[in-house]
Amino acid sequence: MARKAIKRLYALNHIKPGQRAQRILFEKDPPKDSRIYALRVLSKAATPAEQAQAIIDNAIPYRVAATVIKQMTPSVLLALIERMSPQELINNIASLSRRGAMENPDLKALIDQKLELAETASRVSALKTQKAIESAGASVSADVKAKLERVADTQIKAKGRIDRPTALLIDKSGSMSVAIEIGKRIGALISAVCRSDLFVYAFDTIAYPVGRGGDDLASWEKALTGISAGGGTSCGVAVETMRLKKQYVEQIILVTDEGENTAPLFVPTLQKYRESVKADPNVCIVKVPGSGNLLEVRCRSAGITADVFQFEGDYYSLPNLVPLLSKPSKLELLMEILEYPLPTRKSA
Repeated sequence: MARKAIKRLYALNHIKPGQRAQRILFEKDPPKDSRIYALRVLSKAATPAEQAQAIIDNAIPYRVAATVIKQMTPSVLLALIERMSPQELINNIASLSRRGAMENPDLKALIDQKLELAETASRVSALKTQKAIESAGASVSADVKAKLERVADTQIKAKGRIDRPTALLIDKSGSMSVAIEIGKRIGALISAVCRSDLFVYAFDTIAYPVGRGGDDLASWEKALTGISAGGGTSCGVAVETMRLKKQYVEQIILVTDEGENTAPLFVPTLQKYRESVKADPNVCIVKVPGSGNLLEVRCRSAGITADVFQFEGDYYSLPNLVPLLSKPSKLELLMEILEYPLPTRKSA
């Protein structure tokens, strides 16, 4: 279907195709280094051994091969798994399990080996691994699921540890369903790396305390049961609640569109909190799509430094929050600078 559309574009725009495009689109004689030629070779392979060799020689990915090969034999699966990256293996773990890969000792050993590599691989996404665990469901065994969970946990922790008491404040005002969804995922993400207190509130014009969930999305879905978008927006009401409860935090994660319209407002309430609790928390604003910059402007005007993380709809980008949240505090940076040895002049 894509080739037909591209051929039509060439014709409508009266563009002469290059030699490679001519062979692939019009002459049906694709070059040997093209993906179409590789698929042609694979489709003509008569035996599992020939299919496996075609996969290895032409580096055909699993999802492409699965559309051509009707019966996945152990030798074909072996060839596909061998050329998979750790992330590709994780993405296709449920499909491999359904095709019997886990029942073959040699294939299972190779999968286990790839999952061990995934723990330290630089191009493995922790959230994609968590998504694979959810998608796999009962199709994978408990030990494989445990290995996947270890991969996700190791990948998240590799991005940093949060040693400071932290507050996660989730805007649940009108039209903020996306903020609630982001809040669930951030909660699951930072629970795995937060080794200190974590206070969680959802808010509109009232603050709703939320029990700390685990490091999986399901526990945060349960923790936020009954929390739905609606009401006005008071970004300071949760901070005021923490002030009254004397809950000490050193950083605040605020998931919002910054459209506060009801007192208590965030900046003056944060200033009261700092004086009352004797804390100077860092502020990280996680902006949902379509946010304004009202809070940022007010924070700057009051001399409050606020980090900003713009969420654009890609949940797989959320682990990039961890380095931002695990960075040293101003006091820790100052102490590190003071402890650094000064250069000494060499004696003549």
